[in-house]
Amino acid sequence: MRASDPARLTTSFGGASPRASELLDDPLLAVVGNTPLVPLRRLVARHGGAFELWGKLEATNPSGSVKDRAALAIVRAAIEAGDLGAGRTLVDASSGNTAVAYAMLGARLGFSVTLFVPRNASAERLARLSALGTSVVLTDPGAGTDGAQEEARALAASAPERYFFADQYNNPQNPLAHYRTTGPEIWRQSRRRLTHLVCGVGTGGTITGTARFLKEQEASIQVVGVEPDEPMHALEGLKHLPTARRPSTYDEALVDRTERVATEEAVALRAALARDEGLVVGLSSAAALVASLRVGGRSEGAYVVTVLPDSGGSPGQEPTA
Repeated sequence: MRASDPARLTTSFGGASPRASELLDDPLLAVVGNTPLVPLRRLVARHGGAFELWGKLEATNPSGSVKDRAALAIVRAAIEAGDLGAGRTLVDASSGNTAVAYAMLGARLGFSVTLFVPRNASAERLARLSALGTSVVLTDPGAGTDGAQEEARALAASAPERYFFADQYNNPQNPLAHYRTTGPEIWRQSRRRLTHLVCGVGTGGTITGTARFLKEQEASIQVVGVEPDEPMHALEGLKHLPTARRPSTYDEALVDRTERVATEEAVALRAALARDEGLVVGLSSAAALVASLRVGGRSEGAYVVTVLPDSGGSPGQEPTA
């Protein structure tokens, strides 16, 4: 069963049949979102900038990343529609963070999860998935998340009565989650002062939903997408769109320009951020900051907000892919 399948089933988890509203009325789920927006003044000063830079710290979500927002929206909609339940297993592809979010939700709400993950995913993420009881199928790293998607789709299609294909790269609940939460939070927290939004592009859900809301409030806000500078990179979670399948959750019309960042730039920035601001972030977050410093450097007096998707390992640790 796909996320958009019209068939509906009675929700049932582990033999019990709680109403969807009761199942989803969980204090842990209530703390997804409403993440802090923090100033990064010393980082800007180190680079001689004359602008404000603020980071949205998505690592404070329950599973540790921005992907809790989309995963919860997808799961909530599926449960309420009766698509996830009756012993069905959630199936999807992920390069890491969404996988952990699904695994957390599955363990918390009582449904099984099977995830197709490229073999070059970090050992730390794979260990977390194992600890959460998730079934993981490792896929060809050369095929990236595009290849993982094909394998996930094939499994779900082979037994639709057993599997719910969440399809994060095409599920409209993905950008809708950010339109409903991330965008309004940034607008409120920035006190309507932001001039630029800088955001990484993976599924495209975060940048699309957030940008759509913000541009509806103020059309002059500039939206900058962040991608790796080449197909083979270690910026886990980001896509090099010129060589990758373009997700339907990404609306390029909302993006004013794209900044491409090298893995080495992100590694260096991550170390500087830890020293200057006391924040340890993942490489996709560091890449967004590299792009943000470029944007601010060209825009004196700007108020730049960037989404920092997750935390990271040791700032000096070299990437493995």
